[in-house]
Amino acid sequence: MHLKKIDVSQLHDLRDISILTFKETFEDQNTPENMQWYFENTMNIDHIQEELLNPDSSFYFAYNQNQTIGYLKLNFNNAQTENVLKNNGFEIERIYIKKEFQGNGFGSELFSTAINLGIKKGCNQLWLGVWEHNYKALAFYKKKGLIAFDHHVFQLGDDPQTDILMYLKF
Repeated sequence: MHLKKIDVSQLHDLRDISILTFKETFEDQNTPENMQWYFENTMNIDHIQEELLNPDSSFYFAYNQNQTIGYLKLNFNNAQTENVLKNNGFEIERIYIKKEFQGNGFGSELFSTAINLGIKKGCNQLWLGVWEHNYKALAFYKKKGLIAFDHHVFQLGDDPQTDILMYLKF
């Protein structure tokens, strides 16, 4: 697996994989209306372009044998969605592997790569939010040594969901 930083010319590809992986992960547990609300309000071209142009955010496509298998979004400094570890930490806001490529170690490799990218930026800890009902992700992060420390609300349409905030020092 290798990563390539995403630029504005790949905006539509980023939107497409964002919608695909979010659907694969969450559509069975949420209403179509709430999913559509999220896509229209958060995964629209203008919003993603704004995120992509933020100098404190970085997006990467993950490739295996020239096939896009997932993507990663990291937030540093003021791009972080919560004011928790801004001095020496960073946020993994999105880390997704397409369903067809899961179970092959790519998620672990992408997570390790995220840590290395943070270290290169001078960070010594990371944090992320994970939905309380995403048991697969919770187990993955616990196995990687992340510790729950707080929670916040993630609004999905008319459904206020609880994300567990987890961190890891390295």
